[in-house]
Amino acid sequence: MEKPADTQFPIHDLLSRRWSPRAFAERPVEPDKVQRLLEAARWASSCFNEQPWVFIIATADQLAEHSKLLCCFVEGNQIWAKRAPLLMITIAKLHFDHNGQSNRHAFHDVGLAVGNLVVQATAMDLVVHQMAGILPEIIRESYSLPAGYDPVTGLAIGYQGDLQALPNELREREQASRSRKALPDFVFSETWGQNPNYLRFEMM
Repeated sequence: MEKPADTQFPIHDLLSRRWSPRAFAERPVEPDKVQRLLEAARWASSCFNEQPWVFIIATADQLAEHSKLLCCFVEGNQIWAKRAPLLMITIAKLHFDHNGQSNRHAFHDVGLAVGNLVVQATAMDLVVHQMAGILPEIIRESYSLPAGYDPVTGLAIGYQGDLQALPNELREREQASRSRKALPDFVFSETWGQNPNYLRFEMM
């Protein structure tokens, strides 16, 4: 099942094909593809090249580790994420190494790294579902996070599976159409709420 984006302007195929399914096949993610996902994340840009991201990962072939990481997700996400062969938690380092000051861009930069990972996944016919529904305190305790590191998101990664494996409610959400705000809703120029001339022209 594919759900390409209904774009207003042409974008790269990898971006239009990317979406966040919840149905995963039992097929494992090959080790070389896991390496390539993490390598893509490694080359994301970051403020002062701090690279403030940490990834905690678990694969389904290591059942105890997979279960441990799954327990760091909220119950509603565990229902479907348990089928994903590769699970991740993203962590942000909150201070710069070079001066010890707070890095207010850390979460932004973790997002850039995950963005790279997601595009790389799409290029390899993998799907990624990112989730905010994680349990930060469980993560801190389970993985002994040091001070100055914050859990950010969870990731479920694998090959897309059969919708019939999902409960009815999730199956309906899986089949729902995708939507985004229109560009004039969030692209401004000169003052808040005013769209650039070229955008107003294009959207007429």
